[in-house]
Amino acid sequence: MNKVSQNHSTPLSAREGQGGGSSLKSTIAVSLTNYLDAGAIVAGASGLTLWQQYLGLSEVHLGWLNFISANCLGAAVGAIIGGFLADKYGRKFIFTYNLLVYMTGVLLIMLSVNFPMLLCGFLVTGISVGVGVPASWTYISESSENNNRGRNICISQMSWGVGPMVILLLGMLFAPGGYLFGWVESIAHAVGGADLSEQAVNAFSSRLVFLSLFVVAFIAWNLQRQLQESAEFTKGQESGEKKAGLMDNIKVLFSNSIAVKTVCFLAVIYLTWNLVASVMGFFQPHIYETAGGVSNEQANWMNFIQWAIIVGVTFCTSKLIDHTSHKAIYVFGLVAALSAWLVIVTIGVNGPAGLWAFAILWGVQGGASPQIFYALWGSELFPAKFRAGAQGLMFFIVRGLSALWGLVFTYIYGENGEGFTIAAYCMIALLLISLVVGVIGAPNTRGRSLDDITKERYGSVAP
Repeated sequence: MNKVSQNHSTPLSAREGQGGGSSLKSTIAVSLTNYLDAGAIVAGASGLTLWQQYLGLSEVHLGWLNFISANCLGAAVGAIIGGFLADKYGRKFIFTYNLLVYMTGVLLIMLSVNFPMLLCGFLVTGISVGVGVPASWTYISESSENNNRGRNICISQMSWGVGPMVILLLGMLFAPGGYLFGWVESIAHAVGGADLSEQAVNAFSSRLVFLSLFVVAFIAWNLQRQLQESAEFTKGQESGEKKAGLMDNIKVLFSNSIAVKTVCFLAVIYLTWNLVASVMGFFQPHIYETAGGVSNEQANWMNFIQWAIIVGVTFCTSKLIDHTSHKAIYVFGLVAALSAWLVIVTIGVNGPAGLWAFAILWGVQGGASPQIFYALWGSELFPAKFRAGAQGLMFFIVRGLSALWGLVFTYIYGENGEGFTIAAYCMIALLLISLVVGVIGAPNTRGRSLDDITKERYGSVAP
């Protein structure tokens, strides 16, 4: 195995944060990527029934929207491209151009008048989301102080929660019967004419929700393109290291046994959890309406409260993660997740008690989920040379398989939720795998520098 020296002339303080305030500011700017990622998923989910009625879509159509969206395949394809682009051209390269693609995809959704156009918009938006995720997690870790890296990753996850909260609130205000629906009707008729159908007017509320994402994406793009390049990436360029191509980095990644084992470990804990979470992220309001028998407005309110719980628990996690056992927090999150699905197979979701117990427990798990540790460990356990690329590859595997699972789920679930209990047992099995593998393989990285972690895992020189 060929190795290159990891001796660096750049001081650690320059490589891993210029101070708490400096890393916090850049973390917030980059975390808007997570806001837009989760926001795109939930914006589609909250208006799913409205688009279904407007365009006459079947459950299979909805499955395809999930399949190619930011929730699954679109993000999967974007991640493997974006990860290796970030390693070749820099993290700032992604921040400079990627959100322009995101805004294009959102614009397509806003203007959709048929299923192919809506599908295309979901795909373009999803690809952009995937491109941005590996670069953002990598940049946050590389810019953080050793004792704040976990906190900063949690902040990015809080952004993942704030996005859905805002989107769901807007969805409820704009939805039929919402406080601002009269305003939506006025705009819809002004744009589409007085003879616009009721279904078309209702779907216009979803268009306005996506407009809010377009505005946030424009603000985020202006903030992110002003960021300085990651010192870890700059260091490699100053050392005269040749820029490797996509296939070169894949070859190096898979030629190192430690890196391969790390990919397998992280992919398993994230995949098994994400197969469950991806379904919930896209179909949850729809599930509440069909299996739980509540209205679209009630479903969105429940989802809003759940995301508020996720943000609150994530905030608590951010205060603990750099000073508490990672394994203990990991176990806590998955026990809450398993408890949520056990509610399905015991109490059920046909009544308010079961629905609310499920919503609250799933919210608690979201604040200490495997995604937090995937983002943290994924940016800690690989050398800088292919750090983003490795994350992109894993994200590709996870979201790609989640896309296939989303299609399978629609068949298991049925048109009216008749297969929900069977689906729940599948979810419990997946979460158990994530729990066991995570407990066995959890690394000891808390409070340590990225250089120290790399040297311990790969020796004094890295691949």
